[in-house]
Amino acid sequence: MPVNDDVRLFEMLTLEGAQAGLSWSTILHKREGYRRAFAGFDAAKVARFDARKIERLMQDPSIVRNRLKVESTVSNARATLAVRNELGSLDSYLWSLVGGAPIVNRWRGMGDIPAETPVSREMSRDLKRRGFRFVGPTVCYAFMQATGMVNDHVANCFRYAEIDGT
Repeated sequence: MPVNDDVRLFEMLTLEGAQAGLSWSTILHKREGYRRAFAGFDAAKVARFDARKIERLMQDPSIVRNRLKVESTVSNARATLAVRNELGSLDSYLWSLVGGAPIVNRWRGMGDIPAETPVSREMSRDLKRRGFRFVGPTVCYAFMQATGMVNDHVANCFRYAEIDGT
């Protein structure tokens, strides 16, 4: 379902980046730990995390203790604040990258769904240009799927029509 809340969008961007190279179930099991560790995904609070706070997070077993991923969450929070200052909200910025409405695909089978698309590659390039990290094209496409920016339910799935509105 489409997500338009800045906090939830920052959360999903963080979790998709954390998932890179890991199973999604690992991240799902650690989701509450991430919420506690990263101040409920309040970007303004996370942007103020300093080296001492990052070191404490590196000892927290409730999250993935990969230094690059932890540091990227802090830098992505700072980049989120910059986007908000420039464009008003993370929501308006991210949705502008997909034309303001969900992209509705009509895949026949799970094997037809790509890992990345031209839109996810463009999103990745723009996010990186703005200082975001752990936002490669595959991460961006998974983020787009998770936040309803793309409807990749196969056409015969019961959720397809519900989400598409037809």
